[in-house]
Amino acid sequence: MKIAVIYGGTSAEREVSLNSGRAILQALSSYGYEVCGMDVDQTLFDELKRYQPDLVFLGLHGRLGEDGAIQGALEILGIPYVGSAVLSSALAMDKVMTKRILRPLGIPLADDRVYVSHRAPEEDQVERMMDDILSHLTLPVIVKPNREGSTFGLTLATTESLLKQGIRQAFAHDDSILVESYIRGMEVTVVVVGTARDAQNPPRVLGTIEIIPKAEVYDYESKYGMNGSEHIIPARLPEELLSQVETYALTAYTELGCRDYGRVDFMVGENGPVLLEVNTLPGMTATSLVPDAARAAGLSFEALIDQLVSQAYQRAHP
Repeated sequence: MKIAVIYGGTSAEREVSLNSGRAILQALSSYGYEVCGMDVDQTLFDELKRYQPDLVFLGLHGRLGEDGAIQGALEILGIPYVGSAVLSSALAMDKVMTKRILRPLGIPLADDRVYVSHRAPEEDQVERMMDDILSHLTLPVIVKPNREGSTFGLTLATTESLLKQGIRQAFAHDDSILVESYIRGMEVTVVVVGTARDAQNPPRVLGTIEIIPKAEVYDYESKYGMNGSEHIIPARLPEELLSQVETYALTAYTELGCRDYGRVDFMVGENGPVLLEVNTLPGMTATSLVPDAARAAGLSFEALIDQLVSQAYQRAHP
């Protein structure tokens, strides 16, 4: 089987994507697949046409990679791929849309405010946003771009000064931003494999991980720096609470129509779990959570990649 691994791209997560792509390439090569790595630029589709892969494995993260854009192009080209399809990818990348879909299901979500500006907001706009935030939420709050990953543009605003700074920083990454109540507690992620509404390969929990970041928040350095965080599998939660978190994760993954693999992030505070976001193409680097969950489940990273390839290929060739 010929497999193209697409990585890199132009999002803020380019470096993470390059590392994920290299790890995926190495894993596929170890299983004897014929592989070719491809960066995302204007020559990508010509390169795909020349190589004519049987399957694409996406090592992309962030916008124009994880948001359904590349997936849509692959659908047009008729090339099957590992990972969630166009709609699921687009919905999960948009945190506001994710919350609109999940809130009616009774999944706990943080209180929030959403703001849009198609250019850098003027000082008076920022002041109006701050007034609105402070009238609805209590500091500290989390300020983040609506459609960005790896905590790029995220600020934990404990003061009004940091809130103003966070608003400007978030708008530097996206034209819509999300401001949420800060939940203090245990950071937990649930790694899910399988495909929504597929009786042959239904979604199941591969592992639930407790994350102990060295920083106050699970930021970029905590995620990708060596020893930036400690991962404990399974998360040290009471059995009933662990089951509740995993049920919420499976519900969110299924409702968004995700397939193959993904990650659902939570904060577990004094009032219970709160879902943060759903990742349809989570990191596959040496410090990433999905490989950790696989190892804890007795599955090597290479074997996991092979399983994902087999499932995606069989879906395309029933």
